Amino acid sequence: MYKILCKDGDAKRGQLETVHGTIQTPVFMNVGTAGAVKGAVSTEDLQKIRTQVVLCNTYHLHVRPGDDIVKNMGGIRRFMAWNKPVLTDSGGFQVFSLAGLRQIKEEGVYFSSHIDGRKIFMGPEESMQIQSNIASTIAMAFDECPPYPSTREYMQASADRTARWLVRCKKEIKKLNSLDTTLNKSQLLFGINQGGTFEDIRIEHAKKITDMDLDGYAIGGLAVGESHEEMYNIIEKTVPYLPEDKPVYLMGVGTPANILEAVERGVDFFDCVYPARNGRHGHAYTNHGKMNLMNKKYELDDRPLDASCGCPVCQTYSRAYIRHLLKAKETLGLRLMVTHNLYFYNALMEEIRDAIDQGCFKEYKIKKLKGFEGETE
Repeated sequence: MYKILCKDGDAKRGQLETVHGTIQTPVFMNVGTAGAVKGAVSTEDLQKIRTQVVLCNTYHLHVRPGDDIVKNMGGIRRFMAWNKPVLTDSGGFQVFSLAGLRQIKEEGVYFSSHIDGRKIFMGPEESMQIQSNIASTIAMAFDECPPYPSTREYMQASADRTARWLVRCKKEIKKLNSLDTTLNKSQLLFGINQGGTFEDIRIEHAKKITDMDLDGYAIGGLAVGESHEEMYNIIEKTVPYLPEDKPVYLMGVGTPANILEAVERGVDFFDCVYPARNGRHGHAYTNHGKMNLMNKKYELDDRPLDASCGCPVCQTYSRAYIRHLLKAKETLGLRLMVTHNLYFYNALMEEIRDAIDQGCFKEYKIKKLKGFEGETE
């Protein structure tokens, strides 16, 4: 059950009660694609940096180790020793990113595994069955994520197909949640709005899926090549046509600045690989902008990554030491960078929630964005 605690303009401060715990929103979901955050970050680390939700991926867990194995191990939360909510991405984005390996039909998608080339079919029912086996807290509907740019004709046909698939997803998850053999009989379903950068297609699709009365709604198919201005415009135009009393999830977005802008437009849930991926490449997020730790000027720098950061990494290690680890290709360097970046994102969301609670989100956003424009010394 989702409840809005307060609003500041269009920014929402809410909470979503689930069978696996209550999620305070706005929230950033830390991405653990195959059941782990890349960079050797453990579930104990995630607990320490105040992670609320881990996002895992249906396609990746299906091809390895296999969703049947995950089910036999008691579901993804037990498998990875995580006691909080998990959201599973339906696999749609991964399937459609395998452009040369897949064929889309009304029943679903035929494609080849990127691991061993074996032929796989996934449609709405299969995606729901796999996610039920994984036993995530929140399942995402199977959708098509069209390439950018796409023609209006293709985008319309794609959005219509996604809406038809959503009807099948809802029917299938209802059936699965009623079975005695299902691990999580309270699995929630979020539908996905599509339509590219065509405002009218987005709005029509939002109206159509709102009528299905789902547990939550996502905006997909953004941050795939369009400008930030186009993305913000689509969020602004689409959110009013999604139900206010349900959580809104902006998929795969993004930078700290993207998150601040989207929260102001009414978004509750976020996920992105940026903090982990950039961390593994030596880029640290700080309150004074992004830092490239590979720069030689940090070679003898004994300060923490960010003096204002409360993460365990900044309480213990110097820029010089972490830089050395990265240069020496020591795994510890990756772990420390990813841990810091994820803490930064989680702390940012806490600050956002506090600012909305206090009715000063707009002022907070302006101040925060100004800080990000600087260059870390």
